[in-house]
Amino acid sequence: MFSLPRTATAPFCPSEVKGSVVIEQGLPFHKKLLRFAGPGLLVSVGYMDPGNWATDIEAGSRFGYGLLFVVLLASLAAMLLQTLCVRLGIVAQKDLARACREHYPTAVNRFLWLGAEVAIVACDLAEVLGSALALHLLFGVSIPVGIAITAFDTLLVLGLQGAGFRRVEAIVLGLVFTIAGCFVVELALSQPNWLGVAMGFVPSLERLQQPGALYLAIGIVGATVMPHNLYLHSSIVQTRRLQPTDAGRREAVRFATFDTLASLSLALGVNAAIMILAASAFHGNGYREVADIADAHRLLEPIVGSALAAGLFAIALLASGQSSTFTGTIAGQIIMEGFLDLKIPCWQRRLITRGLALGPAFLGVWWFGDGGVGKMLVLSQVVLSFQLPFAMWPLIRFTSSRALMGGFANGPALKLAAWSLFGVISVANVWLVISLIF
Repeated sequence: MFSLPRTATAPFCPSEVKGSVVIEQGLPFHKKLLRFAGPGLLVSVGYMDPGNWATDIEAGSRFGYGLLFVVLLASLAAMLLQTLCVRLGIVAQKDLARACREHYPTAVNRFLWLGAEVAIVACDLAEVLGSALALHLLFGVSIPVGIAITAFDTLLVLGLQGAGFRRVEAIVLGLVFTIAGCFVVELALSQPNWLGVAMGFVPSLERLQQPGALYLAIGIVGATVMPHNLYLHSSIVQTRRLQPTDAGRREAVRFATFDTLASLSLALGVNAAIMILAASAFHGNGYREVADIADAHRLLEPIVGSALAAGLFAIALLASGQSSTFTGTIAGQIIMEGFLDLKIPCWQRRLITRGLALGPAFLGVWWFGDGGVGKMLVLSQVVLSFQLPFAMWPLIRFTSSRALMGGFANGPALKLAAWSLFGVISVANVWLVISLIF
């Protein structure tokens, strides 16, 4: 882990931590890099939450290595959008939600706020189901009991109230390393076909035309490029205190962008590892209908030939759900403060979000049974994908505005890439709706 540099005392919630990490002039390159490290990591945990697991496992089981290119392209799209968030937060000193409130009519802001809240609840639903399932796999508690236990994670947030923001980043780093370490061992045990892995990263429209492939691909995009992360990142990059000059902003953008790319590369590795594991362990052995995380856990030991594989799988799943707890709380706080100018304690915000997620979780388990957890996880990620364009539109508009960004506004190439991505995701969502109806 990186050491915690000198910071001002800062609470857990983002509205009061601007400039909490001091970037002194004359610091060596590596020390500056460590000062800026952290926000990208907090964002990256949203890219490896239990919702990603469900889509990656089902995709790997059904299509082998064939949809790995979707994970790669979605991760590259995430890198593009998160770097735009970095520029907005550092240059304009505004998070995306606050910028929307200052530039859009009230009706538009209410619509965007409701959509962002739906995205947070959908994400939290995935965390509830994933954590409950991990508790079931590790300790044998029933899924409903596991869901009830997740209600108490508000105590984790309450316990961090008043803690420095860097401490939260360090805790999340430990959880992320736990997830990554587990999958390094998993891949060593499953012995994938690395030539097949390499071919899977080559884009192919033909593979998307297979039955069910598009639905899963959109789920992967929704699980990877999460809309609430755009609001989150544009705020937490402001926890670094930098020189208020163009040169200082340019340096901050450069270091924060490196932090983002490195962190999201780690998330790409984890997501790819989950799909590779499912492809090698299940698809390669004739198990092509594994769409549930519990089934994946149950089959790992006999297929891989080691009880360690199943145990590490459950531990990584629990770490994934808990790491997302922190970022979901912070994102919810940012969205509420930015759109509504409403400030409440973090633990209350956590209680609201978790309360809204518990209802659908209990109802889904009651209606579908324990076997429906995987279906609900994939559906939650599709919901996120449908919300994504509504967060992308203002982000691209604001970062392209010279009035707001000055010389840091998006250039022609960056605008073309961002708007093309917006078009592709929007068309894919419409295509999915049409295919489901007809």
